Amino acid sequence: MEEIPCRNKPRSGTLSIAIPGSIVSNCQTKELKTHLVGQIARAAAIYHVDEIIVYDDKLSKKHNNYSHRSFKQKRDEQNENYKKKEDEKRKEKNKEGDDTPKEEDKESEERPKSLVDRPRFDPHVFMARILQYCECPQYMRRHFFPMHFDLQFVGLLSPLDAPHHVRAEDRSPYREGLVMDIRNGKSSNRVNCGIWNRPVAIDRELKPGIRCTVKIDVEAYGSAKALKGVVVSPSAPRETDGTYWGYTTRVAQNLTDVFKNCPFDSEEYDLKIGTSERGDHISDDDNNNILRKKIRNNTSSSDSSNYKHALIVFGGVAGIEECVDADELCKLPGNQSKKLFDLWINICPFQGSRTIRTEEAVLIGLAR
Repeated sequence: MEEIPCRNKPRSGTLSIAIPGSIVSNCQTKELKTHLVGQIARAAAIYHVDEIIVYDDKLSKKHNNYSHRSFKQKRDEQNENYKKKEDEKRKEKNKEGDDTPKEEDKESEERPKSLVDRPRFDPHVFMARILQYCECPQYMRRHFFPMHFDLQFVGLLSPLDAPHHVRAEDRSPYREGLVMDIRNGKSSNRVNCGIWNRPVAIDRELKPGIRCTVKIDVEAYGSAKALKGVVVSPSAPRETDGTYWGYTTRVAQNLTDVFKNCPFDSEEYDLKIGTSERGDHISDDDNNNILRKKIRNNTSSSDSSNYKHALIVFGGVAGIEECVDADELCKLPGNQSKKLFDLWINICPFQGSRTIRTEEAVLIGLAR
């Protein structure tokens, strides 16, 4: 773990980002959609993001490009034409008296079924699934992520290489593990932590198939005895020495749910930051004073101005203002979106391009 960069001091504060799932609808192909989500996952890992919220901005259908719709229409027409041709072939064979099904007939019956029954594309579910896949350690992906249409091009993704993606030969004090099924579905205390032929015995029995964080004595790696570990909270590495331990993914139905369903102990985000090209410059004196008071992450201090759970909200193609207008549960109009946040910031006030894509805004915002 010495080779992995970390702050080497406890960090109790968390950082969450909220991103609309509709941004993947602007990509022309599924390869580009997968690559875009992979960029966001990499940015989250680089800047120690603890939670990624994929929210529905209610604008995915409105801003969906024409090429995506036309491709879907052409595909449906091809499926219908294919089914008609196969039905005509079956009718001709039945007239000739050949009722015995052949292997070719079976294949032709399966082909249109696989095309027609292809799951409907949901950009929010797609983004959440790819984000979860990227965050999961490699030795557990086969269990948690069976073959799925959304995961067709995950081989193009760059690995996160995060500290919790521990290699088999590394002597890490913490590891992510999968509870093994050695008692035919009953509770077990054996965990697969990615160590070759060395399951870890934990201090309690858990349901098989669940994921847990295990603390292991570093000196036990060099011993021939069976490894033993203790189940701890996933936040233990971060709170102990500041080691980044991945992010969680949450799907929100609208922008209002982003603020309401905070998964942390305080049940609310005490520092909410909104990003917009119409926001205030981050270099302004007023914003700097607020930042000094609220973003000073000194966990040992009892000052109430220090934040515990920060949230940065990024808008989609039309921005946060349009999302607020589309949210039926939000009582504010879009031009008053600033009131929803503690800070309303323009992360790149002197941009050279007319627009900044959301994946670019994530990198710029987290870097600043």
